[in-house]
Amino acid sequence: MRYLYSDVFGNFLRKDSESIFGELVDNYHGEIIGTTKEAWKGEIALLKKVLVPWSNENAQIIFEYNIPRLGKRIDVVLLLRGLIFCLEFKVGQKVALQADVEQVMDYALDLKNFHLFSHDKKIIPILIPTQHQSSTTEFKPSVYDDGIYNPLITGEEGLQELIEKVLEHAGVSSQDENTENWLISPYSPTPTIIEAARTLYENHSVEDITRHEADKVSTDQTIDYILNVIENSKNNREKSICFVTGVPGAGKTLVGLDIAVKQTYKDGVKDKENGAVYLSGNGPLVAVLKEALARDNWRKCKEKGERKKLSDSQREVGEFIQVIHNYRDNMLAKIKNPVENGIVKIDPTKAVKPDEETGFGEVEHVAIFDEAQRSWTQKRIADYLKRGGTYGNKLKVPNFPMSEAEFLIWSLDQREDWATIICLVGGGQEINTGEAGIAEWIEALNNKFKKWKVYISDKLTEPEYAEGQVTEKLKGNPNVNFSDKLHLAVSLRSFRAETLSNFIHSLLSFNANAVDLYQEIKKRKYPILLTRDMDKARQWLREHARGNEHTGILVTKVAARFKPLAVNVLAQGDENAIHWFLEDKTDIRSSNYLEDAATEIQVQGLELDYACVLWDADMRCENGVWTYHKFNGKDKWNHENNDENKKYMLNAYRVLLTRARQGLVICVPEGNSNKTPEGFPEDPTRLPEFYDGTYEYLKSLGLDLL
Repeated sequence: MRYLYSDVFGNFLRKDSESIFGELVDNYHGEIIGTTKEAWKGEIALLKKVLVPWSNENAQIIFEYNIPRLGKRIDVVLLLRGLIFCLEFKVGQKVALQADVEQVMDYALDLKNFHLFSHDKKIIPILIPTQHQSSTTEFKPSVYDDGIYNPLITGEEGLQELIEKVLEHAGVSSQDENTENWLISPYSPTPTIIEAARTLYENHSVEDITRHEADKVSTDQTIDYILNVIENSKNNREKSICFVTGVPGAGKTLVGLDIAVKQTYKDGVKDKENGAVYLSGNGPLVAVLKEALARDNWRKCKEKGERKKLSDSQREVGEFIQVIHNYRDNMLAKIKNPVENGIVKIDPTKAVKPDEETGFGEVEHVAIFDEAQRSWTQKRIADYLKRGGTYGNKLKVPNFPMSEAEFLIWSLDQREDWATIICLVGGGQEINTGEAGIAEWIEALNNKFKKWKVYISDKLTEPEYAEGQVTEKLKGNPNVNFSDKLHLAVSLRSFRAETLSNFIHSLLSFNANAVDLYQEIKKRKYPILLTRDMDKARQWLREHARGNEHTGILVTKVAARFKPLAVNVLAQGDENAIHWFLEDKTDIRSSNYLEDAATEIQVQGLELDYACVLWDADMRCENGVWTYHKFNGKDKWNHENNDENKKYMLNAYRVLLTRARQGLVICVPEGNSNKTPEGFPEDPTRLPEFYDGTYEYLKSLGLDLL
């Protein structure tokens, strides 16, 4: 059940307190710590006094109502006269802490957004530090017209009176309303990737944590299809590769994590024989996910009274999620070096076979490569290995002949029994020099690994995928299986705007349908606003983020003139990304402080609730086309004429503009029009004409002005 105890007020008031407590204990799964038991007893005793005035009404009390997306339970829900009261008790506490207020607000937001039978209800979050000596006297509406009250605070002595005042303020009278269906309402959450990873790690399925009210949402179908491919590969002792493609936010990473969990943990026990490893070249994504999972695991162990260090949790998670470069380096250590005649071979003096079936491959049968479009070209990886890595402390391999995609397939091909590769590919999301896209994988399969079974969508006709030539490039390969189940066409990132990714694509492509797509987004109540004032953008973000919702400023890595707007770019390094994404509003390193802006490198694969994209002079709209510019670090912008670099710069904005789950502000600065006393531009690097064309183009799409 989603709750531990529920009944109408009258039955609750008549029933013996010990009996109610016994039901809570019996329905709880797991070990109950002493403080929880004492809290339950205190809540029962208090509510038996508080609810007496409404004992004859058809009202419902619910203890410990489960919030799947947050992995938490609401202490008590009251369904009274058509209102929903969310009560969060802090037994023995005298003051209301900010984190506690945000916690109860999160519960209200979650019910409003994802609980079907709460959509049209007024929701009242109440924090109850039991020893608090005063009560909220002013009821403020939220900035949204969504029926959620701003959090109310009271001690145990003032709870009954506060409920009475809310009923009076809301203007509701006694009514006979069916409350039983509320308990079985469809619950359709759309989690952030961090929330989803936490839930998956606890052996839930994607179906538990994603919404399914849209017929086109097909993550579960995709997962079933891939698991079937894995099983067939195992039974037939063959090698296979699946390409999962999709629009930004469609759930590709979610699919990969779920497959990794299902394949690695069977009935909660690690399957050492048929396990999978989740790999990504996206360092910030891996770092943030690993730290989020480790912190969550450590916290839950601590709550259970288990003695465990955070480092132990970090180590456990590290076996499950890894940076792809570490996996690659393990295989590089096994090859003959230097490479002779352009052929990579295992050096038997450097590697042993654990058994005949594993061969010289790694122990996992299944490897999931996230952000596979970012795998390196042959030139980039050859240059990298020639110098021995970025910092000169890696294995040097001169004359390396393979692209990264080809080498990763080769690595799994060293297994002598079976293997499956799952490539998670974002279209048009190659954002760094030397990232190859999907074409490099296809070329390797066509030319070098002709026995591998290939599973891919037949819908990849957009130019973001190998210039729209995927089907053509695979036409001569007899081992190709096309399936529409391998393309995720619907965005899960934003539960308010299915068409966001289509709109961004049209915006960047100057497609005429961008105006209509924006109007459709507005109807779904997903705000996209345009401003020239960063202070207004910050104010809007702060007004709209409630509870633990995250805000942040985003810029491209090529952006250069953001300092005059009091914006600093987040320093490189995984530790900085961890703090930016995971810390709360009390920590200045958090994205919520709106001081440090993250780039496409740091946010790809991750997301915010509300974001501001600060549009610099690196990409400008001039006469209906984009022109590209890079700052020389001193005094001027230079034209970028390299077509490959232009593609990366365009894709950077594609990534940034699709990071926000609930709302987006685009800030195109006005520039600096001031003149020196001698009549020269005060700041020739921020002339208004660098920005005006972009602003006017975005304005012409009908974007609401802030």
